[in-house]
Amino acid sequence: MDIFGVSSNKVKALHDKMARFGMKEADLEEHFIRSRGPGGQNVNKVSTGVYLKHVPTGVNVKVCSERSQALNRYAARKVLVNKIETMVLGRESMQRKKIEKIRRQKRKRSKRAKEKMLRAKSMRSQTKALRKKVEEVDV
Repeated sequence: MDIFGVSSNKVKALHDKMARFGMKEADLEEHFIRSRGPGGQNVNKVSTGVYLKHVPTGVNVKVCSERSQALNRYAARKVLVNKIETMVLGRESMQRKKIEKIRRQKRKRSKRAKEKMLRAKSMRSQTKALRKKVEEVDV
């Protein structure tokens, strides 16, 4: 465990990514705020939420997802690096690629693809219909 409550490998990967985009710990302005939501007395009494600002770019994030301040500090840095990566790389960033993938998955099917899908569904329903038990008829 390191200062953020996560493994040293994760912290090293985070610092490497920060260095890749020219971010230093000295450039970060960090404030602790009260979280909200589940967590009971810990959340109500302790300032576990983290507000983090990268002074040179003016990008800021607020993270209150965990009950622990250390984990929130790590998560805030991770989110901040991803935001700056998106700003710097634009279309090549990982976040942009995920968004594009979801957009492709949700777009409307072409008429031909829709017909093909409906044909497959009807074939499947016919196959299932053939599995039904045959009722005996008394004569």
